[in-house]
Amino acid sequence: MLTLRVYGLLFHNGCVLVSDELIRGQQITKFPGGGLEYGEGLKDCLIREIREEIGVEALDPVHFYTTDFFQQSAFHTAPMQVVSVYYTFHVLDPAAIPVVQIPFTGITGPGDQEVFRWLPIKGTGDEDVSLPIDRVVYTMLRKRSV
Repeated sequence: MLTLRVYGLLFHNGCVLVSDELIRGQQITKFPGGGLEYGEGLKDCLIREIREEIGVEALDPVHFYTTDFFQQSAFHTAPMQVVSVYYTFHVLDPAAIPVVQIPFTGITGPGDQEVFRWLPIKGTGDEDVSLPIDRVVYTMLRKRSV
């Protein structure tokens, strides 16, 4: 089985936007995005996911990276390969996106929840994001910003 995921990389003042999410009781820090729906193109998926999650329009998506190694899904016990596609994008006013300063601030109780924050690209490590493919992408971002 295969799941195709699409994620967005939004930059502002030397930072990249991340989502701190409570997913099935686990705290996960990842890039905003999600699963491709049947009949949807990759860029359409990115635009929909950003609109649903952040409430803004993703503008000028540009391909950044596609998974080039095998990755088992962290959320499925049955065999499920994950392929993730990452795009950079812009928004009209990134400073207007509601963010928190401390990870997972405001997430309480059961059920899937998320908050956003700006994660500095320089001076941090790949452990600042939770998912294996996101760690590869985050390392790529840090190397490019040197």
